[in-house]
Amino acid sequence: MSATTHTTVPLPELIDWLRGHQVEFELHEHATTYTARATARAEGVSPETFAKTVGVAAEDGRRFLLVIDATDHVDLSRARRVLDVPRLRLLREDELATLAPSCDVGAIPPIPLWGVPIHADYAVRADPEISFPAGTHEHAVRVDRESWERAAGVAYGDLAVPEDGRPLWARS
Repeated sequence: MSATTHTTVPLPELIDWLRGHQVEFELHEHATTYTARATARAEGVSPETFAKTVGVAAEDGRRFLLVIDATDHVDLSRARRVLDVPRLRLLREDELATLAPSCDVGAIPPIPLWGVPIHADYAVRADPEISFPAGTHEHAVRVDRESWERAAGVAYGDLAVPEDGRPLWARS
Protein backbone atom coordinates (compact mmCIF):
# COMPACT_ATOMS: atom_id res chain seq x y z
CA MET A 1 0.00 0.00 0.00
CA SER A 2 1.25 3.46 -0.85
CA ALA A 3 1.83 6.06 1.85
CA THR A 4 -0.09 8.49 -0.36
CA THR A 5 -3.48 6.84 0.04
CA HIS A 6 -6.18 9.49 -0.26
CA THR A 7 -9.80 9.18 0.80
CA THR A 8 -12.67 11.54 0.11
CA VAL A 9 -15.17 10.61 2.82
CA PRO A 10 -14.73 10.97 6.58
CA LEU A 11 -13.50 7.86 8.32
CA PRO A 12 -16.63 5.76 9.00
CA GLU A 13 -14.93 4.05 11.95
CA LEU A 14 -14.38 7.44 13.58
CA ILE A 15 -18.04 8.38 13.26
CA ASP A 16 -19.08 4.98 14.64
CA TRP A 17 -16.57 5.29 17.50
CA LEU A 18 -17.78 8.79 18.45
CA ARG A 19 -21.43 7.69 18.38
CA GLY A 20 -20.70 4.44 20.22
CA HIS A 21 -18.90 6.34 23.01
CA GLN A 22 -21.59 9.05 23.22
CA VAL A 23 -19.16 11.79 22.18
CA GLU A 24 -21.17 14.58 20.61
CA PHE A 25 -19.54 15.91 17.47
CA GLU A 26 -19.93 18.19 14.51
CA LEU A 27 -18.55 16.91 11.21
CA HIS A 28 -17.20 19.56 8.85
CA GLU A 29 -16.04 19.42 5.26
CA HIS A 30 -13.43 21.95 4.13
CA ALA A 31 -11.02 22.67 1.30
CA THR A 32 -8.10 20.25 1.03
CA THR A 33 -5.40 21.10 3.60
CA TYR A 34 -2.16 19.42 4.61
CA THR A 35 -1.18 21.14 7.86
CA ALA A 36 -3.00 21.50 11.15
CA ARG A 37 -2.73 25.30 11.01
CA ALA A 38 -4.19 25.40 7.50
CA THR A 39 -7.00 23.07 8.56
CA ALA A 40 -7.79 25.29 11.55
CA ARG A 41 -8.00 28.27 9.18
CA ALA A 42 -10.24 26.33 6.77
CA GLU A 43 -12.44 25.29 9.71
CA GLY A 44 -12.60 28.86 11.04
CA VAL A 45 -11.29 27.83 14.48
CA SER A 46 -8.34 29.00 16.52
CA PRO A 47 -5.25 26.87 15.85
CA GLU A 48 -4.95 26.51 19.63
CA THR A 49 -8.18 24.47 19.54
CA PHE A 50 -7.21 22.33 16.55
CA ALA A 51 -5.40 19.17 17.65
CA LYS A 52 -2.81 17.50 15.49
CA THR A 53 -1.93 13.85 15.96
CA VAL A 54 1.71 12.80 15.84
CA GLY A 55 2.72 9.13 15.73
CA VAL A 56 5.86 8.10 17.60
CA ALA A 57 7.65 4.82 18.31
CA ALA A 58 9.83 3.67 21.18
CA GLU A 59 12.86 1.51 20.41
CA ASP A 60 11.07 -1.48 21.97
CA GLY A 61 8.43 -1.25 19.21
CA ARG A 62 5.63 0.36 21.22
CA ARG A 63 3.76 3.08 19.36
CA PHE A 64 1.90 6.08 20.70
CA LEU A 65 -0.30 8.83 19.30
CA LEU A 66 0.56 12.25 20.69
CA VAL A 67 -1.99 15.04 20.52
CA ILE A 68 -0.81 18.64 20.54
CA ASP A 69 -2.17 22.05 19.57
CA ALA A 70 -1.71 23.03 15.92
CA THR A 71 0.53 25.86 17.12
CA ASP A 72 3.00 23.52 18.86
CA HIS A 73 5.69 20.97 18.02
CA VAL A 74 6.36 17.68 19.77
CA ASP A 75 9.45 17.89 21.96
CA LEU A 76 10.83 14.34 21.76
CA SER A 77 12.90 14.79 24.94
CA ARG A 78 9.81 15.77 26.91
CA ALA A 79 7.72 13.04 25.32
CA ARG A 80 10.40 10.46 26.12
CA ARG A 81 10.22 11.43 29.81
CA VAL A 82 6.41 11.36 29.86
CA LEU A 83 6.27 7.98 28.13
CA ASP A 84 9.16 6.67 30.24
CA VAL A 85 11.13 5.33 27.29
CA PRO A 86 14.88 5.69 26.67
CA ARG A 87 14.53 6.48 22.94
CA LEU A 88 11.68 7.83 20.85
CA ARG A 89 11.31 8.71 17.18
CA LEU A 90 8.63 10.02 14.87
CA LEU A 91 6.84 7.43 12.75
CA ARG A 92 7.60 7.57 9.04
CA GLU A 93 4.78 8.13 6.54
CA ASP A 94 4.77 4.46 5.49
CA GLU A 95 4.45 3.44 9.16
CA LEU A 96 1.53 5.83 9.64
CA ALA A 97 -0.14 4.37 6.54
CA THR A 98 0.29 0.88 7.96
CA LEU A 99 -0.93 1.94 11.40
CA ALA A 100 -4.13 3.56 10.09
CA PRO A 101 -4.58 2.31 6.52
CA SER A 102 -8.07 3.77 6.08
CA CYS A 103 -6.83 7.32 6.87
CA ASP A 104 -4.93 9.82 4.79
CA VAL A 105 -1.39 10.11 6.13
CA GLY A 106 -1.34 13.25 8.25
CA ALA A 107 -5.07 13.09 9.00
CA ILE A 108 -5.24 10.38 11.67
CA PRO A 109 -7.82 11.18 14.34
CA PRO A 110 -6.67 10.84 17.97
CA ILE A 111 -8.82 7.90 18.99
CA PRO A 112 -7.81 4.40 20.10
CA LEU A 113 -9.03 2.50 17.02
CA TRP A 114 -5.59 1.13 16.28
CA GLY A 115 -4.67 -0.17 19.73
CA VAL A 116 -2.24 2.66 20.31
CA PRO A 117 -2.30 4.69 23.55
CA ILE A 118 -3.28 8.36 23.25
CA HIS A 119 -1.24 10.99 25.13
CA ALA A 120 -2.05 14.69 24.91
CA ASP A 121 -0.10 17.78 25.82
CA TYR A 122 -1.39 19.78 28.78
CA ALA A 123 -2.22 22.69 26.43
CA VAL A 124 -4.98 20.58 24.82
CA ARG A 125 -6.73 20.43 28.20
CA ALA A 126 -7.20 24.23 28.19
CA ASP A 127 -10.02 24.13 25.63
CA PRO A 128 -13.61 23.04 26.27
CA GLU A 129 -13.93 21.95 22.62
CA ILE A 130 -11.32 20.74 20.16
CA SER A 131 -11.26 19.88 16.49
CA PHE A 132 -9.19 17.20 14.81
CA PRO A 133 -8.94 15.44 11.43
CA ALA A 134 -11.65 12.96 10.52
CA GLY A 135 -9.31 10.67 8.59
CA THR A 136 -9.06 12.82 5.44
CA HIS A 137 -7.50 16.09 4.36
CA GLU A 138 -11.03 17.43 3.68
CA HIS A 139 -12.90 16.58 6.90
CA ALA A 140 -12.62 17.45 10.57
CA VAL A 141 -14.72 16.92 13.67
CA ARG A 142 -15.36 19.27 16.58
CA VAL A 143 -15.91 17.52 19.92
CA ASP A 144 -16.38 18.22 23.60
CA ARG A 145 -12.83 17.78 24.87
CA GLU A 146 -13.79 16.16 28.19
CA SER A 147 -16.05 13.59 26.49
CA TRP A 148 -13.33 12.76 23.97
CA GLU A 149 -10.60 12.39 26.61
CA ARG A 150 -12.75 10.10 28.77
CA ALA A 151 -13.79 7.92 25.84
CA ALA A 152 -10.27 7.76 24.36
CA GLY A 153 -8.52 7.16 27.70
CA VAL A 154 -6.25 10.14 27.12
CA ALA A 155 -3.23 10.57 29.41
CA TYR A 156 -1.86 14.11 29.74
CA GLY A 157 1.74 15.22 29.98
CA ASP A 158 4.26 17.88 28.99
CA LEU A 159 4.85 16.87 25.36
CA ALA A 160 5.20 19.99 23.25
CA VAL A 161 6.79 23.38 22.82
CA PRO A 162 5.23 26.38 21.11
CA GLU A 163 6.12 26.82 17.47
CA ASP A 164 8.62 29.60 16.92
CA GLY A 165 7.50 31.39 13.78
CA ARG A 166 10.69 33.42 13.45
CA PRO A 167 13.11 32.61 10.62
CA LEU A 168 16.07 30.41 11.60
CA TRP A 169 18.55 33.30 11.33
CA ALA A 170 16.56 35.28 13.94
CA ARG A 171 16.48 32.51 16.55
CA SER A 172 20.08 32.72 17.76
